[in-house]
Amino acid sequence: MSWSERLGGVGVWRPGPFLDRDLATAIEDLGFGTLWLGGSPGSDLRQAEELLDATTSLQLATGIVNIWASDAAELADSYHRIEARHPGRLLLGIGSGHREANPERVRPVDAMARYLDVLDAREVPVQSRVLSALGPRMLAMASERSAGTHPYLTVPSQSGEARAALGPDALVAPEQTVVLDTDVESARRSARRFLRLYLGLSNYTTTMRRAGFTDDDVAGEGSDALVDRLVVHGDAAVIAAAVREHHDAGADHVCVQVQPQRDDIVPALRALAAELKLRPQG
Repeated sequence: MSWSERLGGVGVWRPGPFLDRDLATAIEDLGFGTLWLGGSPGSDLRQAEELLDATTSLQLATGIVNIWASDAAELADSYHRIEARHPGRLLLGIGSGHREANPERVRPVDAMARYLDVLDAREVPVQSRVLSALGPRMLAMASERSAGTHPYLTVPSQSGEARAALGPDALVAPEQTVVLDTDVESARRSARRFLRLYLGLSNYTTTMRRAGFTDDDVAGEGSDALVDRLVVHGDAAVIAAAVREHHDAGADHVCVQVQPQRDDIVPALRALAAELKLRPQG
């Protein structure tokens, strides 16, 4: 079974500090196919294993293991440990982070190649990993040395571009940030709190410009046009339409990240699951 089939059409992206066994179980019960362990999970993957232990059919993907912060050999050993315990349920999402947080981040494509060399040597299957590929060179590597790409903070047209670059058989699994709030001003405040970090990171603002946003759009707290496209807000029907737009553009799977981050996200996920007519897979 391909990863596009295993992951299901829709998943949930959530930072590790805001995840626990109960939430993982709720996500599975609502019918979401995959839980993306967000942030920079360590290469021991202990939390990933605990979340898989707590569920029965939910897929677990990392979004993403940072190559500058996680040892490749340990990651390979962790993959094999978990694969033996939960066969076919772990997808390794791997990325190169951003230079503002990782001063050692130079020549990230070359560094990624060396990281993947270690995984190859330790027999981690190419089809069990996916790269957070935003630029053309990393997308080319994702095509050659992984199952596909897990782009973060992009718009549907970029899902289409990834599909065109990777071909019909690769996995395209974008993240989509959402706010279930029909009050436009309130929703934009939540969106801007979330975007504040990323508007200060050059790799993300470069990706935003590739999507057609201007220097004015990415300046300061971001234009309303940028905020509204990157962080979809409204009722469940609006959010479901945004998920379908990624699918229509070429995505196999879309993982939603609900904001505000510190809120109980289950009510929003329940409303979205009902709108998308999701059903538990177990």
